[in-house]
Amino acid sequence: MTELLKTRVGGVILAGGKATRMGGGDKGMRAVGDRRLIDHVITRITPQVAQVALNANGDAARFSEFGLPVLADGLPDYPGPLAGVLAGMDWAAEQGFDAVVSVAADTPFFPMNLVKDLSQHAGPSGLCLAASPDETGRIQRQPTFGLWPVALRHDLRAALVDGLRKIVIWTERHKAGQAVFVETANPFFNVNTPDELLQAEAIARRLG
Repeated sequence: MTELLKTRVGGVILAGGKATRMGGGDKGMRAVGDRRLIDHVITRITPQVAQVALNANGDAARFSEFGLPVLADGLPDYPGPLAGVLAGMDWAAEQGFDAVVSVAADTPFFPMNLVKDLSQHAGPSGLCLAASPDETGRIQRQPTFGLWPVALRHDLRAALVDGLRKIVIWTERHKAGQAVFVETANPFFNVNTPDELLQAEAIARRLG
C-alpha cells in the first residue's frame, strides 16, 4: 500500500453489536489465547490506515485503555452495522479522510492487505466490499468489511432514516466493487458463540 493511500483512509472497528449469542457484553473483549479479540483487530488494522476509531454504544470509558476515539451510533434504536459504518464515515470526514474502512471487532484474522485490495477493486463510486469463498467455493460477501467514501455519507444517512438495514442493498445501489480474498484459512472467521471462541484460539495458535 502506498503511503499516499494510507494518509487518505481511516479505519473504524465495529464493536457495537449486542453479542446475544455470547451472553451479552462486549464480545471484542473476550480472550483468544493471551490476547483479546479486539487486540488482534487493532493490531491488524492500525498499520493499514492513517487513524483508527471504535464504533460502540454506551459508556465510552470502558475502552479508554486503547486511546482511540469511540464513536456512538448517530441514529437511535440500534439500526445495525450500517449505523456504525455511518458513524465512521462522519468521523473520517471530520478528520479530512477520503474514506473509511470498516472491520468487525469479532473477526481477528482478516487480511493485512485488506485496505490495499479494497482500494484497488473499488467501484465507480469508490465503494468496495470484501468477499471470500465458503466451504463449497462459493464467493460470499463480507459486508462488515468495506471501503466507504465519505462523500456518500449523506445518502447512507437518508437511507437508514428511511428504514434500510441490509448493507448489500445500499452498496449494490451504488455499484460497489468487490475484493475477493482467497487464503488457506477463512480470513473472515468471526466469533459469535463460545464454541467459535475456542476455534479462534486454535487458529491463533497455528498462526503463532
